[in-house]
Amino acid sequence: MDDYADIAAKLRTRLAELDDRAAVIEDDLRGQLDPDFSEQAVDLADDETLEGIDDVLRAEAQQIRHALQRIAKGTYGVCANCGKDIPKPRLEAQPMATRCVACAG
Repeated sequence: MDDYADIAAKLRTRLAELDDRAAVIEDDLRGQLDPDFSEQAVDLADDETLEGIDDVLRAEAQQIRHALQRIAKGTYGVCANCGKDIPKPRLEAQPMATRCVACAG
């Protein structure tokens, strides 16, 4: 099996970025509402958008954690569908990929 240390390092860096962004969003969501009702409406609409972004960030972070677990277990780079090796260029382009191109298509 190929050495995936370079991919793991990129995944860890991306995970740290996602965690930082999620923390900023959480802080924004915990903020006090403006006493002005019209401003509250804007704040609440912004909060809905931030919650959607937070959901996307958390989903990506979870996929990264799973990829890092597969690297640690030695199952990374193996198609979850057919069991064949996933080419390293695909993993470099889509590091959270769990299926080869043939099975993903």
